[in-house]
Amino acid sequence: MTLFMHRCAAIIIAFTVFLLASPAARAAGPVVLFDQSHGQQFLVETERPLDLSGLAAVFVKQGAEIKTTTTPITDDVLKGVNVLIISGPFAPITPPEVLSIMKFVYHGGKLAVMAHIAQPLTGLLPQMGVAVSNAAVAEQENIIDNNPKNFQIKDLTPHPLTEGLKSFNVYGGWALLEKKKDISIVARTTHKAWVDLNQNGELNEQDAVQAFSLVLAGKNGSGEFVVFGDDAIFQNQFLQDGNLLLAKNLAKWFCGQKNTI
Repeated sequence: MTLFMHRCAAIIIAFTVFLLASPAARAAGPVVLFDQSHGQQFLVETERPLDLSGLAAVFVKQGAEIKTTTTPITDDVLKGVNVLIISGPFAPITPPEVLSIMKFVYHGGKLAVMAHIAQPLTGLLPQMGVAVSNAAVAEQENIIDNNPKNFQIKDLTPHPLTEGLKSFNVYGGWALLEKKKDISIVARTTHKAWVDLNQNGELNEQDAVQAFSLVLAGKNGSGEFVVFGDDAIFQNQFLQDGNLLLAKNLAKWFCGQKNTI
């Protein structure tokens, strides 16, 4: 090999190493899509107390690329997406959207749903095997600021979401019920929690008193999902202490990295 050829080979190797070492050549992080097409009032772009910019930042720290959509959820919208987050919808998720979402999860996507009100999710959650209460949950124990609908959750089961977690706070949540065998309870209230079935604002014999699930996780095909009975958990104002750790665990689980917390 001539000196000229040696030099050319060296240049090619050096250029290849440069390409491999450059950020553009490294494996791209997961794409996390926040749905903002269903009347959501709490957004990732702004930093108001009830917004989700803090949650987005937690995902960014796990190497995620954050995107949002204000158009209906379709197969095309979900193309190239790894994680879909639907938090606090006020408008119903339509049957075509439900079909695209379920296909997305079935083929390996990860889905997180956070309820602000139950009605917009009544088309999606049953397809996931989850039922939701038509009234918010109240507690008799672990109450925050004397408001029975704001309380700590301490009953946690082993799961990537609960690693290192002792408790987190709920600020107006809905009871969830698993309807399929492959759905697991991640977090629930005490057995003294209650749902105001007769809507009179008081606990009485006509109300349901029991432990209610507030976080459920499951699988569909090769994908995974989690449902939170409250969207305030991850809002900026409440994203601290156990709620922040829960958010970090969610990001690590959904971004496919080993949880080291």
